[in-house]
Amino acid sequence: MTAKGPIGIFDSGIGGLTVFRSIVEKLPAYDYLYLGDNGRAPYGNRSFNTIHQYTWECVQWMFAQGCPLIILACNTASAKALRTIQQNDLPTTHPDKRVLGVIRPTAEVIGDYTKTRHIGVLGTNGTVQSGSYLLEIEHFFPDLKVHQQACPLWVPLIESGDYKNEGADYFVKQYLDELMAQSNDIDTILLACTHYPLLQGKIKAHLPSHIKVVGQGDIVAQSLADYLHRHPEMEQRLAQDRSRQFFTTMDNTAEFDKHASEFFGSIIKSTFTDVRQC
Repeated sequence: MTAKGPIGIFDSGIGGLTVFRSIVEKLPAYDYLYLGDNGRAPYGNRSFNTIHQYTWECVQWMFAQGCPLIILACNTASAKALRTIQQNDLPTTHPDKRVLGVIRPTAEVIGDYTKTRHIGVLGTNGTVQSGSYLLEIEHFFPDLKVHQQACPLWVPLIESGDYKNEGADYFVKQYLDELMAQSNDIDTILLACTHYPLLQGKIKAHLPSHIKVVGQGDIVAQSLADYLHRHPEMEQRLAQDRSRQFFTTMDNTAEFDKHASEFFGSIIKSTFTDVRQC
């Protein structure tokens, strides 16, 4: 009988912990392994090939730790690496394992939040330039008008912890103004980066009160629950001892733990790993 393993949660940094927190709240019984590739973050401005290489190295490392199912809790990796991994890499190397992303689950429901049928999407350069949200949302809600805005300085501000400072408000307002200048009809804004929920308070402060700000954590958690219900053969391969493991490619694990604990909502103790050795 095949040994059961944890669900893997991957992000280029610590933003994926906001999704991980929602998943644990929704599905607390399972074992989880989180990997943040902080040593090479941020991914947002890197090329398709580099993001695929980094993501695939991390995925293979997580497979080696026993994860039969991995969630790419990173919009940039989901936009630039997921399709290649699913269509090219897995069938030839790990046909019995699965890797899922965060873009499709979000695209499947985002149209339910808007009345004007105009939505804004805030993301990294990589996510915006990939056009993934435009394609996925068009598939599920062809009547929606999607307005995108890249926010290249937000992830560095969040990863450094400077997002709490008053100076961060300037950059929050700058990108929101650029987004809202695209249309007066926007009534829903999607935070298409798992880092951005930590800026949600500042974001809402610079927007009219009628505009909804939608994060991805609860959406992805519900999608995972639905996936496991539809795929009992995968659900049976998952350990359920409520174990939580945290790994980072940043050699300063104390720095990672300090910031990551804020994202996850409880104290984190991580272990350094070099995924390139896998």
